Amino acid sequence: MKLSETKSLLEDLRKLSVEELSTRESELKKELFELRFQQAAGRLENTAKLNEVKKTIARVKTVQAELNK
Repeated sequence: MKLSETKSLLEDLRKLSVEELSTRESELKKELFELRFQQAAGRLENTAKLNEVKKTIARVKTVQAELNK
């Protein structure tokens, strides 16, 4: 993910409400589970997607922490 994409993603995340962030986090966790399952089965073609999803989850959690301050 390029820096400009990351910045725009963070801007979008900061516009979301707490409930929407929680929903986004659960969707990403479900996607991460599916990717791990594909990797275990040997069917995952884009292995970089795993790290990208993990980092996006971390970004969502960071924005949630900012809102809780």
